[in-house]
Formats: sequence, C-alpha cells, structure tokens
Amino acid sequence: MGVPQAIESLSQRASLLRDSLQKSQTNTDSMVAILGSFDHRLSALEAAMRPTQVRTHAIRMAHENIDKTLKAAEVILGQFDLSRQAEATILRGPHEDLESYLEAVDLLRGIVRFFTSNKNFKGSDGVLNHINNLLAKSILKLEEEFRQILANYSKPIEPDRLFDCLPNSLRPGGSPGHQVDNGRNHPSANHSEHPAKILETTIYKTPTLIPPRILPLLHDLAQQLIQAGYQQQCFKIYRDARASTLESSLWKLGVEKLSKDDVQKMQWEALEAKIGNWIHFMRIAVKLLFAGERKVCDQIFDGINFQKDQCFALVTVNSVATLLSFGEAVAKSKRSPEKLFVLLDMYEIMHELQSEFEVIFEGKACSEMRESALSLTKRLAQTAQETFGDFEEAVEKDASKTTVQDGTVHPLTSYVINYVKFLFDYQTTLKQLFQEFETRNETDSQLAIVTMRIMQALQSNLDGKSKQYRDPALTYLFLMNNIHYMVRSVRRSEAKDILGDDWIQRHRRIVQQNANQYKRVAWAKILQTLSVQGMNTGSLGAEGGGSSGASRATIKERFKSFNFQFEELHQKQSQWTVPDQELRESLRLAVAEVLLPAYRSFIKRFGPLVENGKNPQKYIRYNPEELDRLLGEFFEGKTWADPKR
Repeated sequence: MGVPQAIESLSQRASLLRDSLQKSQTNTDSMVAILGSFDHRLSALEAAMRPTQVRTHAIRMAHENIDKTLKAAEVILGQFDLSRQAEATILRGPHEDLESYLEAVDLLRGIVRFFTSNKNFKGSDGVLNHINNLLAKSILKLEEEFRQILANYSKPIEPDRLFDCLPNSLRPGGSPGHQVDNGRNHPSANHSEHPAKILETTIYKTPTLIPPRILPLLHDLAQQLIQAGYQQQCFKIYRDARASTLESSLWKLGVEKLSKDDVQKMQWEALEAKIGNWIHFMRIAVKLLFAGERKVCDQIFDGINFQKDQCFALVTVNSVATLLSFGEAVAKSKRSPEKLFVLLDMYEIMHELQSEFEVIFEGKACSEMRESALSLTKRLAQTAQETFGDFEEAVEKDASKTTVQDGTVHPLTSYVINYVKFLFDYQTTLKQLFQEFETRNETDSQLAIVTMRIMQALQSNLDGKSKQYRDPALTYLFLMNNIHYMVRSVRRSEAKDILGDDWIQRHRRIVQQNANQYKRVAWAKILQTLSVQGMNTGSLGAEGGGSSGASRATIKERFKSFNFQFEELHQKQSQWTVPDQELRESLRLAVAEVLLPAYRSFIKRFGPLVENGKNPQKYIRYNPEELDRLLGEFFEGKTWADPKR
C-alpha cells in the first residue's frame, strides 16, 4: 500500500510541475511577444522623430553661420572705420603730426593685408584699389616730407663750429683759410730750434650735423619709404641733401680742388701755406665731418634693410676725392728738397688717419675711398724717399755761385745742417715711412745711413767750394769753420745719438787738421823772417857789421819784411771770420803761441842794433804786447775803408 501511494504522490507532483512549466513557457512567450511589440513601436517612433532632429540641427547650424557672418561683417565694418580714420589723417598730410601720419600709414598697410587675405569678400578688390591708391599718395607725401626735413636740417657747418670741436692745441687763431701751425718750423723758414711737440692725447668732439630729436623722425620716414619699395627715391634724396651739405661745409672751411698743374705753378711760400691748411682740413674732414656723416647715416638707416654703406659712400665720394686730389697733386709735382718736410707732414697725417679711414669707410661700397687714402699714403712715402735721394745729390752737386769771402760758414752748410736737424724731429714718422719699404729691423739704421750720406755729400761739396779761394790759408779756414759748425750742430742735437761718437771724434780731428794747415800756410812765411837760421849771430860791427856778424841792413830788411807781412795779414785776416767764439780764441792763441815767442826772441837779439841807429821806430813798429792786441782783431769779419798800414 505504501509504495503505490508514494508513486501516486510523486506522479501528482510531477503532473503539477509539468503544468507549472507549461504556464511559465506561456508567460515567457507572452512577454517576448509584448517586448517585440515595444521594439517595433520604438523604431516607428524613432523614424517619426528623425526629420525633426534634422531640422533642429539645420536651425542650429544656421544660427552659427549667422553669428559668424555678423562677426565677419563687424570686422569688415571695423576695417572700413579704420580706413576712414586713416584716410582723413592721410589727406591732412604729415607736416602737422608726423607720428599720427605714420600710424595711419601702418593702419592702411594692415587693411591691405586684411583684404588681401579675405579675397572671398565680394568687394575686396574695390576696397584694395582704393586703399592702395591712398597708400601711394601717402608715400609720395612721406617722400616729400623726408626731402623737406633733410633740406631744412642739412645746412653747411660754419668753420668756427668745427674749430670748437678740435683740441685746443689744434684750433687756429685766425679766420677760415688761416694757416694752422702744425708744430714745426721748416728749414726753409730759417728756424733751427727744435719745435714743441703737440701732445698725442687729444680729444675731438663729434659735431652735431642734424639735431638728435630730428634723427628718429628721419629714421621712421626712411623706414616707411623703404617698406613701400621707394629705396631708390630715399637713396637719391638722402645723397643729394647730405653730399651737397658736406661739400659746402668743406668749401666754407677753405678746401678747394687744385690740379697738378695748379700746384706746379704756385710759388713755394703759397704752396707751403696751402699744404699746412690741407693737413688741418684733413683732420677736420675725417675726424669731424666724415665721422659725423657716418654717425648720421647709421642712425637714420639703423635696423632698415637698406644699403647704407653705399649711400654713405656716394655722400662722401666727391669730398674725399677733392681732399685727396690735392695730396696726389703735391706728391706728383716736381720734387725739390724744400718739399721733403711738408711731404713728411702730409705722410704723417695720412698715416695718422689711416685707421679712421678703415673704420669710417668700412664695407665693400666704401673700398674705393679706403684704397685711395692708402694709395696716397704710399705715394707720399715714395715721393719723400725719392726726395731724400734728390737732396743728397743736390747737396753733393750744389754749384751755387755764392762764395763767402770771409771764409765763414757757407749758407749751404747751415741749410743742410738745419735740414738734418729737422730730420730728427721726424724720427717716428721716418721710421713709419721706412717700414713702407724696409723690414722692421732695418728701419732704425736707415735714418743713420741717410744722414751720414747727406753729411758726406755736404763735406764733398765743401771740399770743392774751398778750392775757389786763391789764398790757401783761407781754404783751410773755410773748411775748419764749416766742419766745426757740422760737429757742433750734431753734438747739440739728436743727431749725435744716430751718427755716434766715432763720427764726432773723427770730424773734430778734421777740424784740428784744417786749423793746423791754416797756421802753417798763413804764418810760415812771416815766421821765416824771424828765424835766425842763415844769419851769423856773432858780434856785430858798428857800421853794419863786419864779416863775422849779421849786417845791420839785413836786420833792418827783416824787420821791414815782418812789418809789411804782419800788416798785410792783419788787414786781410781781420776781415776773415771765425764765427764760433771758442774756436776763434783757440785759433788766435795757437797763432800767438808761435808768433809772439819768435818775435820776442828776434827783438831781444837784434833789436839793440836797430834801436841804436836812426829812426828805430821805422823798423820796430810793434812791441809784443801790441802784436798780441792786434792778433785779437783777427777773424772778426771787419771791413776797412782804406788799406791799413
């Protein structure tokens, strides 16, 4: 019973479970059907809403486009407003308010850039044409303003303003064209003292060529012109204004263009004065005017893409050429000894200014000016060196008819010695000059070689001139005087350091040799009359001496001969000159040391014979003291109206 019941119970439960599962499946199917119905309806709703979404997006995009268009229109209208404002300023011109005018030009350029980059704007071409026309007018007005401002402030500088910029030592004391003292007195001016040197440390003040407040305006104008493509117009305006001003400033200063023929025709004094002025003008031109022009050019065109070096070159080219042409004319003119020192002065200033030429005229465009300056420096050096050779030859071959009758120092000697002394005032310059042609080690000895050659040439010429004298004694006196003058001058100058003690001692011996020769030739004959050689000095006879004694007649003849010769020597040699006091006293003493002892001895031996006879004063005219006094009149350069007996 139990088992069948259990089975029946399980069977009932299984039947209930089956029914439940069937209901669950039915419910599931119903739910799936319901959900499927929802999906279908949602798809239909979505399809129904899609057109609305599209319209909404289109409306939103339309709103965005409208906003963009409004903003673009606002920007365009703003550009039109700026254009109207700028146009009003442009039409008023730049003269009243240049700064606002330049801002208006920049605004117009910005407007052009705007419409150029917004070609899709329907009226952009028309606007661009109008603005570009306006810009073209504005640039023409800027060009005229640039020209006007440059013209107003490009005035020649008065010489006094330039002189005020010089160091005190270089300021002239006179009017424009007044010759400036360069610190040296040349031999041709007959000065022999060493000049005072100008201090090396000198300060130059750059002159104000254009007021500082005007330079920024010119800079801005130049920048606008060049940005607008008006480089050539800007170039020409600047060149014409500044070049003519520079040339006028130099003309006011006294600079003139002279040819080689003009220089050749000038008298030496006039040429020397013009060379002195030219040296001064070169300093002013390079250190003040050219330096000032370079500064102005650099400031006006600073930061601008412009060939300012070429512009500066064209501004200065004529002025540089005018200045250098005079130097070239002098360097190419006929050489003469008196030109040597002015050539050295000219070389010195060109050498001094060379570094400034390199700085002021930098760049390829200015190379012609730099090369011209360097070429003149070398040409002056070459001409000066050739003049050395000419001078040496001229000294040796000098055939001047000038004869110094009194045997004193010849003008040629004083001229040459003065010349040599001045050479040593140019030692630094000469070393620089010799370096143009020699190695550095040779320059120190070159001056000594040149000086020795000149001195030797002088000595050779003096030897020739000494032979013009008929009296051999005067020949030796002349040589003694001139060589002594050479030695004394060298000892008292810087030449002694170059020529050396050996040269001085050698030539002092030559002086002494000539003095000894003079004494021998001039006094040998008269000393012979006082000689007892050939005379019998034993007892003398009462009436003229016996056979064993010297005859009274012979003694009288000796005294007469002595008197005649001494008076002749006194008359002649008191007109001769020994200009150096020490040498003059020394020579008199040398003569007295020979003559007076011989005369005293002769009188002592033979005087009593004459004194005991008739008219003793006729034969014994002088006592030793009188002779000594008369010897003191020798070599004084006196002139006698009548022969003195």
